[in-house]
Amino acid sequence: MPGPTDSPIDHVVTSGTFNLDGGSFDVDNNVWIIGDDREVFVIDAAHDADAIAAAVGDRRVKAVVCTHAHDDHVNQAPALADRFSAPILLNPAEQVLWDMTWPDRKPDQELADGQVLSAGGIDLTVLQTPGHSPGSSCLYAPELGIVFTGDTLFQGGPGATGRSYSSFDTIIESIRTTLLTLPADTRVRTGHGDPTTIGDEAPHLDEWIRNGS
Repeated sequence: MPGPTDSPIDHVVTSGTFNLDGGSFDVDNNVWIIGDDREVFVIDAAHDADAIAAAVGDRRVKAVVCTHAHDDHVNQAPALADRFSAPILLNPAEQVLWDMTWPDRKPDQELADGQVLSAGGIDLTVLQTPGHSPGSSCLYAPELGIVFTGDTLFQGGPGATGRSYSSFDTIIESIRTTLLTLPADTRVRTGHGDPTTIGDEAPHLDEWIRNGS
């Protein structure tokens, strides 16, 4: 696993399972590490704490930030938080999902819409985007022209809404009123799969609504 670079963003792909509603699905997750050579945020600590820690290196982790609490996005959050003495941040509306994985461990701090998180000279603005789950959050770095969308927006459409605690109408409203108002050249870094841009996805909104997916 490569160590920290001069880029403000490090990217680790980890593999494991997503489990909900009695089903288990193999997934590859994008884990994002944002900051500089001194301090970072870890976004969505999934599957492989050692690989994530290797990418962090000797930098201070200011927080382990969870875009939402499906188990494939939080199953290594406590391990990373404990290893780096960092708080876990999560929107409180995600508590019902968090408790499915970590009933005896609570997040340390809440994420709130409009909150600004800063590490290594990078500001991340929290955008509350419910739908995939009740308290899904995206993280927008305007100076980088990047938004980290978790499972709210992917290349090709919105995140899945066919399982418990999700809503198609709500995710479409979140994307329409929050994400698609960002500049068209904003790069989208997703929770799974390939990147995209706001401008590439915006023209397809009506199609998504017609198809219901």
